[in-house]
Amino acid sequence: MTPAFRGGANVAMKLPKARFEETVAFYRDTLGMDVEEETGTGIDGVVSRCASLQLGPVKLWLDQVDNLARADLWLELFTDDVPHARRHLAARGIHTQDELEAFAPDMEAHWITNPAGIVHLVRAPRDDE
Repeated sequence: MTPAFRGGANVAMKLPKARFEETVAFYRDTLGMDVEEETGTGIDGVVSRCASLQLGPVKLWLDQVDNLARADLWLELFTDDVPHARRHLAARGIHTQDELEAFAPDMEAHWITNPAGIVHLVRAPRDDE
């Protein structure tokens, strides 16, 4: 049986250090959107700074990643059975890449990439999602 997948409410734009400030300014100053500077969001030395904004029902995370050469977009998928989803994806040649970024200790999730190389977070939704 195929596990059910659905889109999550988070999208992360991974940005090179040299593009972070101007990208935040684009959303805040050029488009006039409410951008929140996030504090304490560094993730195991991968994300050094972070800001976020709402794009309708989607929260866009602007993550500064100091060793990136180009911007990248990461998407979120929800599934109610993460282990079943991992097995289903692996059987179709899509293997986890959990070395991409660490998870919170209580998070049941995996990183995968689609055939075009776009990173997806596959995780169980919390009760409020």
